[in-house]
Amino acid sequence: MKDVVIVGGGLAGLVSALGLAKAGLQVTLVEKKAYPFHKVCGEYVSNEVLPYLQSLGVDISSLKPANISRFLLSSPKGNTLEAKLDLGGFGVSRYTFDHYLYQLAQQQGVQFILERQVQDVTFGGDAFDVALSGGESLHTAVVLGAYGKRTNLDRQLNRQFFRQRSPYIGVKYHIRHDFPKDLIALLNFADGYAGTSAIEDDRYCLCYLTTRENLKKHRNIPAMEQAILYRNPHLRQIFEEAEFLYEQPEVINEITFATKTAVENHMLMCGDAAGMITPLCGNGMAMAIHSGKIATDHLLAFFSNGRNRQEMEVNYSLAWKKRFANRMTVGRTVQRLFGSTVLSEIAVSTLKYFPFATRSVMRQTHGEPF
Repeated sequence: MKDVVIVGGGLAGLVSALGLAKAGLQVTLVEKKAYPFHKVCGEYVSNEVLPYLQSLGVDISSLKPANISRFLLSSPKGNTLEAKLDLGGFGVSRYTFDHYLYQLAQQQGVQFILERQVQDVTFGGDAFDVALSGGESLHTAVVLGAYGKRTNLDRQLNRQFFRQRSPYIGVKYHIRHDFPKDLIALLNFADGYAGTSAIEDDRYCLCYLTTRENLKKHRNIPAMEQAILYRNPHLRQIFEEAEFLYEQPEVINEITFATKTAVENHMLMCGDAAGMITPLCGNGMAMAIHSGKIATDHLLAFFSNGRNRQEMEVNYSLAWKKRFANRMTVGRTVQRLFGSTVLSEIAVSTLKYFPFATRSVMRQTHGEPF
């Protein structure tokens, strides 16, 4: 029987795999794709994660990330405010970052099962059976769910948030354009917002969130961009002047910011599987890494303290809520503020003259170094 099976190989899954394997546990990670691959993601990471990543042997500098220290927020009409990022952060593509962590985890002895999907997870006899596509089954003491925003496994677990469709889609490009490398910009438009910031190799990530209704109304992504996003002059300039490095953008449907639970059917959930902060807050990657650390800590305690599953589940849920619940609530509030063109204009104009309020929102959506 395996010690831990991790379902999903994004940041939360990879960081958890590294931490657990370094502690001597037998870890198997199942990922439906093969590394390296692109993901729809803003690709900015708060520096709060650096101490923990260093403890895992992660050398971020080897990836040549962009160093980001300033923040710009634009209303749909182009009105802007700027602020300094207290902790700062770095920009690196998921294509590069995830592949690096995958290789590091392999070196630590993590077993990877790639290009296979988890079809079912059942619990009984104080252990799990994980059924994979192709007929294979894994028997394990613990399952860690780190599989992302919304999957068929959520349907099988009958998770409450899955009963309602999400109205949001995400779109991502890699581009080259003339833009400060130390600046992350969040650019609002009707029923959505875009983020752009530097990553490695003199490239930039341009990622935006909008609604299915926007896309349905204009039938395709280029037409929607010209009709909606171009109304923000900063976005119009990017689309007209930048060199786009993909023939087609990366697109994801059904992005949900609904409240989720951190434990389902005795599985510990981490990363987006436990809850996703709104991209407008720019801290999803750091939260995924931090949730991976919390899951690792509780699993190590489980294996070293008599395998009391109920105690682990209760303590993990409490720890997750203590660390992230307020951030998620603030994030949803901020998203509602910028969902309307009128409210966006008012918010940017107001925050411009009250910098302490901007700093307060940043502090409430970001954590301390861990």
